[in-house]
Amino acid sequence: MVFGALFNKIKQGLAKTRQVFSGVASLFRLRGRVDKEFLARLEERLYLADVGPSATTQIVERVRKAYLDREISGDVEAFVKNELKSLLREQDNSLHFAPSGPTVIIVAGINGSGKTTSIAKLAYRLSQEGRKVILAACDTFRAAAVEQLTIWSQRIGCDIIKGQQGSDPGAVAFDACEAAKARGADVLIIDTAGRLHTQAHLMRELEKIRKIVARQIEGAPHEVLLVLDATSGQNAIQQADSFKKAIQCTGIILAKLDGTAKGGAIVAIRQKVGLPVKFVGVGEKLEDLEVFDADAYVEALFAE
Repeated sequence: MVFGALFNKIKQGLAKTRQVFSGVASLFRLRGRVDKEFLARLEERLYLADVGPSATTQIVERVRKAYLDREISGDVEAFVKNELKSLLREQDNSLHFAPSGPTVIIVAGINGSGKTTSIAKLAYRLSQEGRKVILAACDTFRAAAVEQLTIWSQRIGCDIIKGQQGSDPGAVAFDACEAAKARGADVLIIDTAGRLHTQAHLMRELEKIRKIVARQIEGAPHEVLLVLDATSGQNAIQQADSFKKAIQCTGIILAKLDGTAKGGAIVAIRQKVGLPVKFVGVGEKLEDLEVFDADAYVEALFAE
């Protein structure tokens, strides 16, 4: 199966996770039969790969039913790959754009998740597609966040709407919506203050921004993307669940995949949270944001 440049990029970005998954892949090179010992080792290595207890139990049980007492072969490996792909595959993980007027994308996530960098990568990607992008710096609580986003906007060549440090994030969102309409923007990407999912008052600020953009632009927000740090592994699940409830997230950007051995957690996140993974961050450059492809992802994990 050939995926071309996308596959190679994901394969390189998943180097650390692939080292862990090599323990899973090596099982299928053994001689012998699929017995209790083999299934126990498969279970252990899927756990070590951070796939999560629910997905691990499901995969092992299906392997047991399909292959118990049969020879270990490439067929078993193909079966496990297909199980992983089916757990990750989406009917639709594309970005949804407004039929007319600006498309509004709100981006949320805790501090340190890679949120601001992911916004820059997304803005760059959309700009490269020929779309006029405006950024809204609604993380007014941290001066560094506004400065960082401003630098990214200059590098990308897109406009940015911002306010004074400590100013009302909702007011900045309002101004950004007006600017997006007045300047004929195709996409408005709104950065929001990094916050812990346990901080109820700050989560309410997110809800407020959502309501403001909904009043200003028809159908907005068209996407609410949650940035999760892949290096946090299973801990990302609780964050995702809380954000999903508070602001009705529509998808996930999984950042920092290139820096973790916990890339298998994407299976548990997808299964537990039920949100499509729309993009993955596989490097530090602006172009290192890829549309998530379940088939390419799993094949890259098992690639030698």
